[in-house]
Amino acid sequence: MIVSGIPASGKGRLALGVALLSALTVLPTHAADDVGRAPAGQKPTVVLVHGAFADGSSWSAVVQRLQQDGYQVIAPPNTLRGIPQDSTYLNSLLKTVKGPIVLVGHSYAGEVISQAAAGIDNVKALVYINAIIPDKGESFAGLSGKFPAAPLTKALKQVPFRNGDGTTGTDVYIQPAELHATFAQDLSQQQASVMAATQRPIAQSAFTDKLTEAAWRDKPVYVLIGKQDRAINPSLERYEAKRAHARQTVEINSSHVSLVSHPQAVTDLILSAAHNSGHQ
Repeated sequence: MIVSGIPASGKGRLALGVALLSALTVLPTHAADDVGRAPAGQKPTVVLVHGAFADGSSWSAVVQRLQQDGYQVIAPPNTLRGIPQDSTYLNSLLKTVKGPIVLVGHSYAGEVISQAAAGIDNVKALVYINAIIPDKGESFAGLSGKFPAAPLTKALKQVPFRNGDGTTGTDVYIQPAELHATFAQDLSQQQASVMAATQRPIAQSAFTDKLTEAAWRDKPVYVLIGKQDRAINPSLERYEAKRAHARQTVEINSSHVSLVSHPQAVTDLILSAAHNSGHQ
């Protein structure tokens, strides 16, 4: 990097230039501004949001495929503290991304992206993977109550917690012995055991939080349904896709974690959303 315009005879300016160079060289290559750079060419940035009991690494195989195809990808943390906090956090991140965005949510993140994308004009498509897609004023508990409960509901456990300010709450986990059968039955037992050990809980309040916005009402929607989903009733997922007038609905023989067990199918749907939104 070169700082120009410093006269050789100006010792004070030269010192200032050296100081500027020193300051610039300590900036990390992954500085926050990198998130906001416009993607190369016409390709949108793909933002992948994980659901409950998971973290961003659950998208690893999808990220690899998208990057190989030349896409800029962001897989931010979802705090899993409830719709108001999670959607506000994601909304603030989306506002830093320049250029078109394809926004993808798995499971609970379907709720989060639906609220977070409201008013973000450069979100050109919403992709829902084994997801929950409530309407404005609707909660997951209210929506899922329209259909028979999925097996996962009997495999959950509640764990109380206390915050630093003294307030308390309740986290929800999957019982480790039940995770393979009710959440990830098309993965190996070893993979499921690692998932069980590393799972991140979701605040119990998230199940009853009601959406204040539903961006899917005015943005193109793409839906992937796992026909063997035991965490969300596939009939509910089909209802959601029809109600949202999904431009494309794909059904595959997958558990709830299709992004891990069938990453190519998930990637293909994301690419379809990117192409159909006018960006290659």
